[in-house]
Order: sequence, then C-alpha cells, then structure tokens
Amino acid sequence: MSNTTFADRLKLAMERQGMKQVDLIRAASEQGVKLGKSHVSQYVSGKTVPRADILRFLAQALKVEEAWLGGREPEKAEETAADPKKEETGTVEERIKDSENSGGKKMREFKKSTKLDDVLYDVRGPVVDEAERMEDAGMQVLKLNIGNPAPFGFRTPDEVIYDMRRQLTECEGYSPAKGLFSARKAIMQYAQLKHIPNVSMEDIYTGNGVSELINLCMSALLNDGDEILIPSPDYPLWTACATLAGGKAVHYVCDEQAEWYPDMEDIKKKITDRTKAIVLINPNNPTGALYPKEVLQEIVDIAREHQLIIFSDEIYDRLVMDGEKHVSIASLAPDLFCVTFSGLSKSHMIAGFRIGWMVLSGNKAIAKDYIEGLKMLSNMRLCSNVPAQSIVQTALGGSQSVESYIVPGGRIYEQREFIYKALTDIPGITAVKPKAAFYMFPKLDTKKFNILDDEKFALDLLRDKKILLVQGSGFNWKQPDHFRVVYLPRIEVLKEAAEKMADFFSYYHQ
Repeated sequence: MSNTTFADRLKLAMERQGMKQVDLIRAASEQGVKLGKSHVSQYVSGKTVPRADILRFLAQALKVEEAWLGGREPEKAEETAADPKKEETGTVEERIKDSENSGGKKMREFKKSTKLDDVLYDVRGPVVDEAERMEDAGMQVLKLNIGNPAPFGFRTPDEVIYDMRRQLTECEGYSPAKGLFSARKAIMQYAQLKHIPNVSMEDIYTGNGVSELINLCMSALLNDGDEILIPSPDYPLWTACATLAGGKAVHYVCDEQAEWYPDMEDIKKKITDRTKAIVLINPNNPTGALYPKEVLQEIVDIAREHQLIIFSDEIYDRLVMDGEKHVSIASLAPDLFCVTFSGLSKSHMIAGFRIGWMVLSGNKAIAKDYIEGLKMLSNMRLCSNVPAQSIVQTALGGSQSVESYIVPGGRIYEQREFIYKALTDIPGITAVKPKAAFYMFPKLDTKKFNILDDEKFALDLLRDKKILLVQGSGFNWKQPDHFRVVYLPRIEVLKEAAEKMADFFSYYHQ
C-alpha cells in the first residue's frame, strides 16, 4: 500500500466506512472544521493533499491511522499507532540523512505553499478535470463552462488583426511598465467618455488581461487579516486573489428576487474596522445582471460613509442589451478612490490576446502609498503583452465589433432569448433573465431533484450528457441550487444541449 497515492487511500477509507464526499463535509461542519466541497473533490481527484489539521480530521472521521492516510511508510505507521505520542523529530535535512544512513531511499518532498490551501478556482476545477479525462478517452464534451468566444465562431475584427500584423516588428522590446502611450491615451479617452473623473495618463495601467491586474491590486493592498467585500455569487478570481494576498474575502449577498442586485443591508452588516474595500462586478458574471444608477449610488454612499476603496470590474460594459446603458460607478464617486477594470477580451472577441487595463480615479491623495505599491508590482512584471497593447487604439476607436451581436437579430441577443426560454421551460428550473454579458445563473429546485451537492450534480450531468457547466458553489454561492451556463454557442448547438438537459432533469434525483 506504500506506493498508493493519498487519493487512493482516501477513497479506500471512504469505501470501507460507506461514506461519500458529502458525509465528510457534513461531519466537518458539525465539528467546526472548515472543509468545502471543492476541497474534498480536489483530495479525491488527487489534485492536492490536505494540510496537517485537515488530515487529522479526515483520519478521525474515517477511523484510520493518520500516518497511514498521510502516506508514511507502513512500518512508520505501525510504530506511530503503537505509540501515538511519538512524532518525527529533527529538521528535514536530518530526517533525510537518517533515512539514507539506515539504507532507505526517501527523498525530500516538496509541497505547495499553505497560502494556497483556501484558494479555489472551480471555473477550471475538478469537474473540468473530469471533462478533460473524458475527452482524452475520445468523448466529445460541449463546454458551456467558460466565456471563451473564439471556439464558438466569434472572430476578431479584421482591422484589429491587420493593425497588429503591421506593428509586430515594433513590439519586440519591452514597453513602459504601465503600457504604450497610444494604448493608455485611448484608454484615458474611453474613461472620459464614461465620465470617470480625475484621470490622467499616469493613472492607467495595462495588464495581461484584467485577471493579472486584480491579482496585482490585491497583493498591493491587503495585509494578513484585512477584509474586502466581494459579491456572492462572484467571479471566483476575486476571492482567490484576496485570499492568496493574505486577506479575508467577506461575501455580501446579491438578491435573486431583486434582479440579482446587491443587498445593501447585508453589505452594511458585514463592514468591520478591518474592511478596506468593496468589489463590484457590473455587468455581473455569473448572473448577467446590470446595475442601474440608483443601485450604484447606494453603494457609493456606503463606501463614502465607511471610507472604502471601490474596485469595479467592468469587463462586460459593452455587452449590454435591451437598450440599457452601462454606468461606471467611478463616475458617481469623484471624492472616493476608485479602481475601474476593463479590457478587450469580450467586447472584441480576443480573449487569447490578453489585454486589459485598470484606471485609477477620484481622490488619489488618500491612496498615495497604495499607488506606490501598485507601481512597484507593475514594474516588477516589466510590462504587459506589447503586441496586444498595440491594437488598443484601433479597437477603442471606430465602431465596436460587439454592437451587431447585442441587438435583436444579433447572435448574443438571440442566443440569450433562446436559452432563457429553453431552460425555464424545464420543470424545476427558474432564472432571472440576464441583461448583459453572455451568462445566465439558473436556479434548481433542490427539493425536486434532492440536490445536496452541486458539484456532484455538475459531474453527473457531464457524465450522463457530456455537457460541462460550472456549479454555483464555484462562484462562492453557498447553497447547492444554482449553476452557470455560457450561451455563446449557436442556437442549433444550444437547442441540442437544452434537449439533453431536459431529458436529464426528467429523471435526475441525487
């Protein structure tokens, strides 16, 4: 058994005790141990191993020796079992030397940082791992899990490709850390069109997508234990980056009964003296909600009262339907320090080019030291992708490529209309119709389907119908009653997927 992996031993112990993943999660909750569905799935799939305190809990819950479950040699496990108080002593180097002196071949084992213990990103998590395994076995999987336009036939505008090709030879060296002059000038002018106040060229940073800049902002701001308000459901990178930086992500609820708008009373209840900032995702991923000016003003008022930084993720600000208009929250807060994020990945269908930006605005004097931190981290990564920066001016000038998609008759608009009706026609599924982006966050009747574990639901759908979705818990939604669907495929593909899902839900019972 000494050659088996931790995942093998864990599954064997669960089988012997007749326990499922949900049983471990329930037992952990009863004992006050922090153990989520995604953690257990990662252990079972072999993607990661638990830290010492979680290993101890699992061994107790499964009634096995901690040493055996942790993978120490059989003789060591027996020795520890005979004398539970006996522990390994000495430094790592001394234990390796002792092992070598006794004729063993034990090698030093390198493990991931404990800072990653609570970092999860299930948009590309265990369910996706299973989909990849199925594809490796020759199966075709319909991927409705990620907002990647290119595989569904959305092409980059010809003018953008042409201009990049013309400028490639001029992009062989590093750019300034914040970005090319032409790119930042175009972004500054775009910020002016959005009525974002007090923005100069020095306030604009380009990045390898918004994702890089979110990570940079959290790392520069948060000390251990600092709190930041993040919506639930959220785009999970926000929570992951805050956690990795040592901060505490405090999730405020978005209310499904109120068009998925933020619950202001919940926000107020969760502010403490350690709260430094509030995150807004508008238009929202995963719900597709678009926040009106009145809602944004309420958030500004709360941020003003408690002196919070506002981080606004607006990457989908040009994917707004039904004649609605997007309002940048920074335009309402000239006296507060705001950081607004956007980019071209979605609006110009160039997700793989990796070009995003952030704009610092409002009262920058109160964030002078923080801005120095942003500059330092920006300088450390040298610069963002220079060829992608070279087409920002082209993309932001002239007609927007996405405009024809989001009006009646356009692909995104018509695909939204179809998937909304198709899914809400299935008994047991309801949804708030999205107004922006290309996601919907339907609700499942957990009593009808007896769903206790939404990751298991996503895996069951994948294995039965070869459709890949992301479960609601992957977006830090606490109840097992939602999932996100990406409606980028053409209607004929969505029709086939909806028919398969309707069949699945006609018999599914967890």
